Amino acid sequence: MSENYFKKYPNEKGFFNEYGGAFIPPHLEAEMKKINDAYFSISKSHRFISELRDIRKHYQGRPTPVFHCNRLSEKYGGQIYLKREDLNHTGAHKLNHCMGEALLAKYMGKKKLIAETGAGQHGVALATAAAYFGLECEIHMGEVDIEKEYPNVLRMKILGTKVIPVTHGLKTLKEAVDSAFDAYLEDPVSTLYCIGSVVGPHPFPMMVRDFQRVVGIEARDQFFEMNGELPDNVVACVGGGSNAMGIFSAFLEDEECSLYGIEPAGKSFKTGEHAATMTKGKPGIIHGFKCYTLQDENGDPAPVYSVASGLDYPGVGPEHSMLKDMNKVIYDSISDQEAIDAFFELSRMEGIIPALESAHAVAYALKLAKKYPRQSILVNLSGRGDKDLDFVVDTFGIPE
Repeated sequence: MSENYFKKYPNEKGFFNEYGGAFIPPHLEAEMKKINDAYFSISKSHRFISELRDIRKHYQGRPTPVFHCNRLSEKYGGQIYLKREDLNHTGAHKLNHCMGEALLAKYMGKKKLIAETGAGQHGVALATAAAYFGLECEIHMGEVDIEKEYPNVLRMKILGTKVIPVTHGLKTLKEAVDSAFDAYLEDPVSTLYCIGSVVGPHPFPMMVRDFQRVVGIEARDQFFEMNGELPDNVVACVGGGSNAMGIFSAFLEDEECSLYGIEPAGKSFKTGEHAATMTKGKPGIIHGFKCYTLQDENGDPAPVYSVASGLDYPGVGPEHSMLKDMNKVIYDSISDQEAIDAFFELSRMEGIIPALESAHAVAYALKLAKKYPRQSILVNLSGRGDKDLDFVVDTFGIPE
């Protein structure tokens, strides 16, 4: 991927064409500018880059491998590969940007990290980063997600993080973002709000994307080394879109690679029963930035739902919104049932239990394999499914 792309997007004001920006209270503008200036200064320094690379290699366990799914490929056609972000320390891609954000906080002299979480993977990753650097940490999480993802709640608490239950609205990810942002407003000077995806006001969509680029850089080199060519298709699930931007970033200029961002179709396309923002949304402003959003009749963020707690967000990353308009990425959706079927299929065919978020991408890959039996498909397996086991078994049972 040409460096010119990353210099061009976003622009100096944080826009990816018409999307992004920073629609925030005036008193926060100075703090965001400090974060932006610090990121551009610190992230270009040899000391910062060397420390981050050392963390990735010796603490996170990078590079994560690319794995060829022999049995799935034989059954469905095509050649299916997984970028194994589930093997990253803490079990998901989230640690890639959390360690970067926490390292930035350390260099800026911040004392506390604060964030939201849906599935709990971002919360666990940030709690881990806070423990590593000796920082305070506070995670806001909807009560619905606390119940669904309780193993991750325990992990956060064991790591020394304060978990704040969010009890208003639908009690899921959108409300957790609201709550965390309100808490951040109380003390932006000594606290860094570590957004969990490529969303939020500038510079966060850019920062999280840049920290996640390691996924795409590794995957591109690994796949080419294995096969002598690039994948025909690259597939990733999209909620806010951090894992997808991480892997897509390495293939955006490769015309031979088709990129697919997969959203949750949920139970149906009725309002409140899905979170397919790209499929059913339109441009709007949410949480301080402009992107495609799911809106109610008043133009406010609409209720959303997904079986995967990390995907039930009524907005999406501004860069994804731009890529949709540019026709660089194909955005499609997978239903709850298709994701659950893929969850069990990957588990039983390859011995890999995926996160429910990642199962959406796996389900779509199986469809592509049937449709294009002579093509290769690289899936970003963004997380492992330990956190989902109790919920899946209690809700759907275990098939015979």
